Amino acid sequence: MNNANELSITRLIDAPPETVWRVWTERTEEWFCPRPWRVEILEQDLRPGGRSAMIMRGPNGEENALEGVFLEVVPNARIVSTDAFTAGWEPQGPFMVAVTTFEEEGGKTRYTARSRHWTEDARRQHEAMGFAEGWGTVAEQLAELAEAEARSAA
Repeated sequence: MNNANELSITRLIDAPPETVWRVWTERTEEWFCPRPWRVEILEQDLRPGGRSAMIMRGPNGEENALEGVFLEVVPNARIVSTDAFTAGWEPQGPFMVAVTTFEEEGGKTRYTARSRHWTEDARRQHEAMGFAEGWGTVAEQLAELAEAEARSAA
């Protein structure tokens, strides 16, 4: 993979990786889309080969269905998924591979979300769609939830 076709965001979240992981995996509908958008999770089978299916809904009735598969799932550490396949390894038009990592850093979590694209055109398209703002906003929403959960557990 050519790293020139990668977009990424990173954020230090004041919560341990286990908490950030739990919020990422169990409370996805609360953080996955920049508000006022929302997401309906149809399926999240968190295992290699497992299906990921959801519908993002906008405030004006917009809908964007997303489907893919998980390639790698390492609890509390890493999730890799792609939209190049649907369940059962059925090919579909690929756009990206998403690599999400949760790294412990001084009792906090270094959260990094990478979007790796097959082509420069796909990367540019994702940038133009508002990658930095959108993925940055959802990282902030994830952080808010995880940090609140960590505070309540303390």
